[in-house]
Amino acid sequence: MSLSMYAITVPVFTRYLNNLDAFLATAAANAAERKIKPEVLAAARLAPDMHPLTFQVQSSTDRVKFALARLTGRTPPSWEDNEVTLGDLRGRVKKALDYVATFSEADLAGTEDKSVTLKVRGEDTQVPAVEHITLSAVPQIFFHITAAYAILRHNGVPLGKRDFTGA
Repeated sequence: MSLSMYAITVPVFTRYLNNLDAFLATAAANAAERKIKPEVLAAARLAPDMHPLTFQVQSSTDRVKFALARLTGRTPPSWEDNEVTLGDLRGRVKKALDYVATFSEADLAGTEDKSVTLKVRGEDTQVPAVEHITLSAVPQIFFHITAAYAILRHNGVPLGKRDFTGA
């Protein structure tokens, strides 16, 4: 049995964006309970040289929209990176979920054999679409969602593995 490009993108992106939204909601409730300002957790980071939570959410949502746009030839929506609170970040995730929901199996049919163009060191490079999705886009999305989870967990938000996996 082979997997379609749709099967390895849209349902996966939808699940993990929903999980990201859920742990941002948990973080917001926890911050309110602990009387922590909403922008404090949004600006939190694991280490001084790491990007904050805002960047992790922005990067995960950007990578989702760019992956699907590259596969289908659509122009991805442009979103300002101006989120400063957990509520703002949840809004960003909602925009990404809404965008993902516009893609059907028919939109992605046949893209398994397609090549996508990526900028590598300023040069246009052709990469097989399956390779781009499986070896670059999905791992990068998971990296940033994992970093967001770790930042929140590190800051005392009561999250566990089931929150990450959605199990």
